[in-house]
Amino acid sequence: MIRLAASLPALLLAAACTSMPAAEPVIFGVNDFIEAQRSADMPARAAEIVETATPLPLPGQLKPITPAREKAKPVSPVAAISEGTSAARIEPSADGYVNAVQIYPYTEGALYQLYASPGQVSDIALQPGERLVSVSAGDTVRWVVGDTLSGTGPGTRVHVLVKPVASGLSTNLMIATDRRTYHLELTSLEKSYMAALSWRYPADTLAGLSERSARALMQDASSIAPDVNLLDLNFDYRIEGARPAWRPVRAFDDGRQVFIQMPAGLAATDAPPLFVLGTGGKAELVNYRVRGGYYIVDHLFAAAELRLGQRPQTAVRIVRTKAPARREAPSGSGQ
Repeated sequence: MIRLAASLPALLLAAACTSMPAAEPVIFGVNDFIEAQRSADMPARAAEIVETATPLPLPGQLKPITPAREKAKPVSPVAAISEGTSAARIEPSADGYVNAVQIYPYTEGALYQLYASPGQVSDIALQPGERLVSVSAGDTVRWVVGDTLSGTGPGTRVHVLVKPVASGLSTNLMIATDRRTYHLELTSLEKSYMAALSWRYPADTLAGLSERSARALMQDASSIAPDVNLLDLNFDYRIEGARPAWRPVRAFDDGRQVFIQMPAGLAATDAPPLFVLGTGGKAELVNYRVRGGYYIVDHLFAAAELRLGQRPQTAVRIVRTKAPARREAPSGSGQ
C-alpha cells in the first residue's frame, strides 16, 4: 500500500504531461547569456585537491633502470683475431692425461696446444678407423712432420709425428681426415715436451649409445614377436599417471599389435590388468598376453590404463600421441 501511494504522484505527472499540448521551442540569442556572479554571502574557497591512495610496490616489482648501452666501439681486425684465437685455445691439463697421453675433448674449431722439444718426437693419434686426407704445417723447414699407421683392419690408426729442430719455435698444423678437421698450435720448448696426444669424441659416444639402445629395443621386439617388421614400429606413445614399481617402460606398435614393455623383474602376481578406454572414457577389460616382460594386445587403441587395487586405486595411462599411418593396400588386392 505504501509503495502504491508513493507511485501515484509520478503516474499523475506522467498523465498530465501526455495530455498537455507540445510547447513551441524557445530560441536563445548570444546576448541572452550573462556571466555568473559570486554571491556576497558565499565565501571564496580554494579548490580542494584530493589525492588517491598510491599502492606500494611488492618486493621484486621495482626494477633498476639500466642506462642505454653505449654504442660498441669498432674493434680492429687484429684485436678481433687475437681475442677469438685466445678464446679458442685449449691447453693441456693434468686431469687430461692417461699415462703419457694428453686426451683432449674434440670440439670443432678449437685450437689444441702441442708442446714439443728438439730431439723428441710428439705423436698425434687420430681416431681408430679414421683415414688421413692431408696434413699442412705453417713451417715445414724448422718442423719435421710425418705420419705412420698402427693396427690392422677397422682398428687401423693414423699417427701424425712432429719434431722441431730448435727450441723457441711456434707454428700451426691442420689435419684433415674423412671425418673431421683438427687445428693445432705447435710450440717448441727446451726441456719439456708432450709425448702424445689424442682426442675423445663426446658426440660419437652419444650417437653410439643411442644406436645401441635402438638396436637392443629392436632385438627385444623381434624376440617377443618374430614376425614383426622393425621398419613399421611406431613409438608415439606417452606414459602418464602414477609411478608405481610396475609402471611401464615404453609402449609401441607395429600397425597391428601394441607392445607394452614392463619393468624387469615384475612378478606375475604384481602385474596389473589392462583396460582399454573406449568412447566417453569408459574402461573395458581387454584380452592380452604376457611374453618376455611385454603385454601384447592384438589390436590398436588410442588410450588404455593399467589399474591395480581398489581404494585407493593406482592407475597408469598409456596414450597414443599420433594416429597410426594409413597403410596402402597391396596392388591387385581389389581394394
